[in-house]
Amino acid sequence: MAEKFHTELENVRLETVAMARFGRTMLRDAVDALIRQDTDLAASVVARKDAIREREVELEERCYQLIATNQPMAKDMRIIVCTLKVVAASLRIGRYGKVIARIVQEIADRPHIDHMMSIPHMADLVIELVDDATVAYETDTTRKIADFSARDDTIDALRHSIFREGISHMMEDPRSISRCTHYIMVARYLERCADHACRIAENVHYMHTGERVEIH
Repeated sequence: MAEKFHTELENVRLETVAMARFGRTMLRDAVDALIRQDTDLAASVVARKDAIREREVELEERCYQLIATNQPMAKDMRIIVCTLKVVAASLRIGRYGKVIARIVQEIADRPHIDHMMSIPHMADLVIELVDDATVAYETDTTRKIADFSARDDTIDALRHSIFREGISHMMEDPRSISRCTHYIMVARYLERCADHACRIAENVHYMHTGERVEIH
């Protein structure tokens, strides 16, 4: 019985990692679509929204079944709790990718302003955070998440910088208001994805050590 439980738990974890990477790829592709003004790529991101939702529902149900039929304790229970948190965060990251892709579909017919005000760089940092949080969950180690607070602070600072730069562009040229507003929103969505990566990291730390931490 215990062997069957741990085999199923490991399978759920592997599929959760796959879902996390699916959500991450939706975000990466959405940002690439924005940079290249590629509406076909943006449409492909939007089309994945149902697939990631289906993964979430399936994995949640399997976690609940593991709890109901095995009554796990200690580390096993922490793994399941962490898995549920990773599933939820991965869905939200993928959905932010979908929202950014929708923006691409709205603004792809006009040229970018001022190299997109550091959005590509911010996106790279956010996706690195998501990748490291996923690896930490996959490997049950905390090494890759030890510096998350400082990295999250850098991302927050970039979001504020993009906001200020966007306001400056709007004041100088009212014709840029719509596009700069979209850039500011993209930066906000990226910041939220970083926050979800930090929540994954918090739960990985709890899974690994049994101790709760707050990353801010």
